[in-house]
Amino acid sequence: MRRLLYFECNSGISGDMAVAALLDLGADQEKLKAALDSLPVKGFRYEIKRVKKAGLDACDFSVILDADHENHDHDMAYLHGPAGEIHIHDHEHTDHPHGHDGGDPHGHSHGHGDEGHGHEHKHEHRNLNDILHILSHADLAPGARSLAERIFMILGRAEAKAHGVSLEDVHFHEVGAVDSIVDIVAAAVCLDSLGIREIVVPVLCEGTGTVRCQHGILPVPVPATANIVEESGLKMQIMDMKGEFVTPTGAAIAAAVKTEDRLPEAFCIKKIGLGAGKRSYERPSLLRVMILEAEERTQKDRIVKLETNVDDCTGENLGYVMERLMQAGARDVHYTPVYMKKNRPAYQINVICDREHVSEMEAILFAETTTIGIRRAEMERTVLKREMLTVETAFGKALVKVCQTMDGKTNYYPEYESVAQLCREHGVPFGEMYRTVLKSVSDGQTA
Repeated sequence: MRRLLYFECNSGISGDMAVAALLDLGADQEKLKAALDSLPVKGFRYEIKRVKKAGLDACDFSVILDADHENHDHDMAYLHGPAGEIHIHDHEHTDHPHGHDGGDPHGHSHGHGDEGHGHEHKHEHRNLNDILHILSHADLAPGARSLAERIFMILGRAEAKAHGVSLEDVHFHEVGAVDSIVDIVAAAVCLDSLGIREIVVPVLCEGTGTVRCQHGILPVPVPATANIVEESGLKMQIMDMKGEFVTPTGAAIAAAVKTEDRLPEAFCIKKIGLGAGKRSYERPSLLRVMILEAEERTQKDRIVKLETNVDDCTGENLGYVMERLMQAGARDVHYTPVYMKKNRPAYQINVICDREHVSEMEAILFAETTTIGIRRAEMERTVLKREMLTVETAFGKALVKVCQTMDGKTNYYPEYESVAQLCREHGVPFGEMYRTVLKSVSDGQTA
């Protein structure tokens, strides 16, 4: 069966809502704990608990900041002015006296740094290099780190455009805040642990009015959110309700993970996760994420092919370009030797990507190569259905791509990065580790 994640954003999306919904769906809490405890960031603790929202039982993920790092992100009076300017009908956000798995009666709470007691709020402005440094020093799986970097890149470009500065010069405000860093890393870890690569995000439902942030009072959707929607091709629906339902962090997560915006014609719902937000609006802030299964041996989607010819780039330069393009979300990158005018030997760079990643791919090609023009063609393709499977080996866990052929057969392809990581950790030759992973699949040793 084809497995997909469906983000139902009818009440918007934020970072904490996404993490909570994914945890409720079954994301690995131990991996999350290890990742967040390893972050070289101070001034926070986090809590996972069950809450009531609009009478529904939901998971809640809270990042609790000390006094020096508090940013009023969930303070309704700060965000929207005196009580009464926003019509609030959700008065049922009540904690259950039990943890996510029935453990700690007060919920799972993990500290990270000292709790402060002062009243002066220190707004740390981190640039992109600061964020990447934090990610590089955290205990993250390669897939989780790559996804977190992609989310921050999307946010960085949106902030840079809003402020009229370059990506290198942009300073993150709300995004660089401790709770946003934790939310993004947590979302990346949770998504990576679920191992589902096809993600459907049909539409983001947003409110109207204004909201207060560190830049002052801004219209909803705020500029960073609007820029993300514009660049990524996400669809947005404006509701006749006041309030900010889609945060920049939530929009960036959706943009980074979305592979399609249409649900299959028919599917089965295998599991549902419900994540609660902290803000109280006329429509309760709830994000529902579902694991779906659909009986489709092939699927059709639309991709964009970018190509350009270069005759003065070294092999090392091209290798670095390929690495950057893949990290930024390219579906595939390959080079073809060609002969140009005056019989000059050159390479044709070919990039396959989703439509929403075109701007980012072109920016990388212009920045990292000597090209002065890029050809673009949008096309439809038919692909065999596939999913990611986690298997247990004697050396640890590994990811395997499972591909269904049109005649009903199943092929298994161990993921390169996953195999390479085990090789590095245990000093085993790649071919031997590859065969070990395949044998674990045939032995049914799934995680």
